[in-house]
Amino acid sequence: MKQPAIVIPEGCNEVLLHACCAPCSSAIVEWLLGNGVQPTIFYYNPNIYPREEYEIRKQESKRHAESLGIRWIDGDYSHESWLKGVCGLEGEPERGRRCEQCFTLRLTETAKKASELGIKYFATTLASSRWKSLEQIERAGLAAEQIANSSTLQSFNPSTLPVRFWAQNWRKGGLQERRNQLLREYHFYNQQYCGCEFSAGQTEALTKPLLRQQMREAKRQHADQLAGMSADICQQLAARLGDVQVVMCYWPLSDEVDIRPLINRLVAEGTTVLLPKVTGDVTMTLHRYTSSEDLAEGAFHIMEPTGKPFADWQQIDTILNGYGCHAHH
Repeated sequence: MKQPAIVIPEGCNEVLLHACCAPCSSAIVEWLLGNGVQPTIFYYNPNIYPREEYEIRKQESKRHAESLGIRWIDGDYSHESWLKGVCGLEGEPERGRRCEQCFTLRLTETAKKASELGIKYFATTLASSRWKSLEQIERAGLAAEQIANSSTLQSFNPSTLPVRFWAQNWRKGGLQERRNQLLREYHFYNQQYCGCEFSAGQTEALTKPLLRQQMREAKRQHADQLAGMSADICQQLAARLGDVQVVMCYWPLSDEVDIRPLINRLVAEGTTVLLPKVTGDVTMTLHRYTSSEDLAEGAFHIMEPTGKPFADWQQIDTILNGYGCHAHH
């Protein structure tokens, strides 16, 4: 009797699915839902570099999960920790020891998260890529299972439980073809390499023209998502700035978080808003902002203030920059 292409482990009605990206997970998630297995997406990919590339792929994965109403969990992004984990293997070829170590690191975190959540089985969409070694992925998954279960035994935490790796070739059963269909239907952002800088440098398909095309697509995806993300950030900041009297801000460039609505709201509420003006290579002055009429194009084509100068730095309560909100003392 012919074995089915995909075999569900006995008693498995839920799985924590490590997702490397939305295109690779789409057909797998669809199949799971259609066959009585509830997936929870775990997005843990600290190998992806640079951070901008990581964020675009992450948002695509989240968008896909939200469109289906399934749970999506954001793993921490720590590229420096990942680099330490693969230290000494940077020169390995694709499908070499670096890749297997990378799989093990990511799947170990997945296994631990599954144990924490009380989900017995975990799997990975890495096994849907024709560029990856299924043997390496299976070894990494089993190693992750062993590490996570050893940690569970040592912790004596009753809320955790042993987990099992669902080793599956997700290219079978027509899923590869379905992946390509869903890629077009969802208009997913799609790359031709796994995300790490070593893969990008070694993958022959990444010619300079292709890299330029991919960066253009990355910028387009970022622009499409920026408005919504900016609105959310402004709403959260507005709730935190209710008692602020004097705030130093920045006037955003086209690819930065757009805080212009927040700035105008603060001015309307009586808050003193300050913007910087470049006066030299390493110097700048602050000026009051009251409306867009106070702005003129300055250094580096950045809109700069022309309003009344402000020099009493001690009065500044809060500083908003591209890295967050900081209280000034």
